[in-house]
Amino acid sequence: MTNAGSKLDHRWELVFRWHPYYLLATSVLLVSSQLDLTPGPQRRLITGALLVAAVALQLWWDRAGRSRTAPDVTSATYFALRWLISAVLTGLNPFFAFYVATGYIDNAVLLRGRRWQAVGIFAHSLPMAAAQAGGLPFADAGQWTIFVGLVLANNVMLALIAYFVRHEEEHAEARAATIAELERTNTALEAAIEENARLHTQLVRKAREMGVVEERRRLAAEIHDTVAQGLAGIIIQLQAVSGASDPAAAREHLDRATELARHSLGEARRSVQNLAPLSLAHDPLPQALRNTVLQWAERQHTRAEFTLTGTVLDLHDETSAAILRITQEALTNAAKHAGASRVGVTLSYLDDEVTLDIRDDGSGFDPQRLPRRDWTGGFGLEGMRTRAERNSGTLTVESEPGYGTAISTRLPVRRGG
Repeated sequence: MTNAGSKLDHRWELVFRWHPYYLLATSVLLVSSQLDLTPGPQRRLITGALLVAAVALQLWWDRAGRSRTAPDVTSATYFALRWLISAVLTGLNPFFAFYVATGYIDNAVLLRGRRWQAVGIFAHSLPMAAAQAGGLPFADAGQWTIFVGLVLANNVMLALIAYFVRHEEEHAEARAATIAELERTNTALEAAIEENARLHTQLVRKAREMGVVEERRRLAAEIHDTVAQGLAGIIIQLQAVSGASDPAAAREHLDRATELARHSLGEARRSVQNLAPLSLAHDPLPQALRNTVLQWAERQHTRAEFTLTGTVLDLHDETSAAILRITQEALTNAAKHAGASRVGVTLSYLDDEVTLDIRDDGSGFDPQRLPRRDWTGGFGLEGMRTRAERNSGTLTVESEPGYGTAISTRLPVRRGG
């Protein structure tokens, strides 16, 4: 578009520069072919002098007009002098009306404002109509009537041409503005596409990094909730063996240690494969919780009770796994830190959520003074809270030194899958 526009502007520059010479030469050739139309040596002398003046005026304008980019007083003066010369020449010979037509071509370039442009066109239409009516001087009133009619006709025609030219220029300007706006929009869209691609790359990288961190967090939590707790139970049973004097009691502790080792091995394999806990592989969540509480009570020789309320729902695997893991961690904390003699676990199914409440009568603690640890430093209460939040739930802890601990977890109901 730019190259095409530049070529068109260059062609118009050539037209504006050379059309006065061309039209003047055309008039001279026509006049020369009809010598009888300019009788008398005096008229020939005046015609020759005006031709020299016209050429000199045009040569001067070729140099003076190069530095001007808009109409001004100098261009208007050149326009008026050229009209005067062309009008006198047309009065001497009608064929010089071709030279008069120069004012129709470049009036918009030489005159400022539409009003002065209209005046310039009207002024050039007068010698043009005089030539069309037969040339000056008019012989009778009929020629004057024809002259007036031709002036009106020429101006009406020129006004219509000017209207359509302006209309087309406005359309061309609107099209150019639209094209320019489309180019700006395309440039903005290309920039937006590049920015989106860059952001997408960053998001993919961040998502990959977060995925790695989340997988590490999951595996670390699973290892803590399964292997670490199992190993702790095995150590307790083996310590009991070393202090047992009765072979039967020692054998019982060894059997429990073996069972814990097998159970922990199965949990570790399933955690790596991102499957549900081993306890949920064959039993529903209420039964798995009941078994977990009873087995823990048997190992710890502590009174523990499991209570189920509401209508059992088929929960999502992740929700069931989170409830089971939170229960296991709470029981481990009750045995390891609280020294509780009684623990109660209650699972409640409501319409749109499931709640897990775990209470013990242990030593308790001050939740406000408990140091927070991230996943790199521990998996106690923070790990339990993380599991709840990962399933769009909440976990609250109520405790006081000497008055036990109550942990309440609320998770939204997600159906099985």
